[in-house]
Amino acid sequence: MNLGILLFLVAGAVFVSVIAVTFALILPQIKARANLKQRISVASGNASGAEATRGIGADSRRRRDIQSRLRQLEDAKTKKSFAANMRETLRQAGLRLTLRNYFLLCAGLSVVTAILYMTMGYHLLGILPVSITVGFGLPRYVLFYLTKSRINKFTKNFANAVDIIVRGVKSGLPVGECLKIIATESPEPVAGVFLEIVESQTLGLTLDASLERAQEQIKTPELQFFAIVLAIQGQTGGNLADTLDNLSGILRDRKKMADKVKALSSEAKSSAGIIGSLPFLITGLLYLVNPEYLTPLFTADLGKIMIAGGLVWMGAGVFIMKQMINFKI
Repeated sequence: MNLGILLFLVAGAVFVSVIAVTFALILPQIKARANLKQRISVASGNASGAEATRGIGADSRRRRDIQSRLRQLEDAKTKKSFAANMRETLRQAGLRLTLRNYFLLCAGLSVVTAILYMTMGYHLLGILPVSITVGFGLPRYVLFYLTKSRINKFTKNFANAVDIIVRGVKSGLPVGECLKIIATESPEPVAGVFLEIVESQTLGLTLDASLERAQEQIKTPELQFFAIVLAIQGQTGGNLADTLDNLSGILRDRKKMADKVKALSSEAKSSAGIIGSLPFLITGLLYLVNPEYLTPLFTADLGKIMIAGGLVWMGAGVFIMKQMINFKI
């Protein structure tokens, strides 16, 4: 009877954790979509009636073009299939794995994890969630980490690349030559992205199509806006150097704001790390002081169920804390 009640409590805890994790995943997407709509409204001049009355002539057409391009990018992102999204994720992480080899690697890791789980003598009830979590969740986390690291490196050096185009255009060089200079002299991954733009143009693609292909390598708001500026500039004309100079200033201001937010949130991140590590530290210290006291927790079936429930609950809590302290600029 006690075991049944405990199983019921563990199942309830798992259910609550799943609901909390789902809410934490959906809420940022809703906020991001709302922010995107607000940006489109501001860019198109529809934020207020006064702005709409002032937005006439070339400036009004430019804002409408930007609005249309942003909507196209958003629609293209939502209409892509799971396979296409996974291929883009692999490219954005800087890996040259095919989708087939990636899933074969995940399946092999799941099988190895299941074999190790059985050899360690744990209950067969947890073999499926453990093997799926390690086999498919761990590679997904590695992809997310590699993608985030690559995006950070690109954003760090992208403003300098835009400055090269500004100085080149002001000195009389065509945009294509400026792109070649960036592809040869900039650090990775900026050089790789612009090298693909140059090679695509060499193969006969337009600048607009080349920039769309480059966004499959790395997807950032800065690169998307850069592509929109160049595409609209080629259609409507205007002072490209001044526009890109303003973009470079915005990129540097975003970097300063991101560093400021990182400094202000460092205390909250440290507190979250301490809170998340306390259960494991206390368990380790208790095991060193009195191993016999904690041995049934690892050997008895009831103890293993309690460990599994505690890990699920702790994982959900750590994930929610991470979402709460993860600020995006």
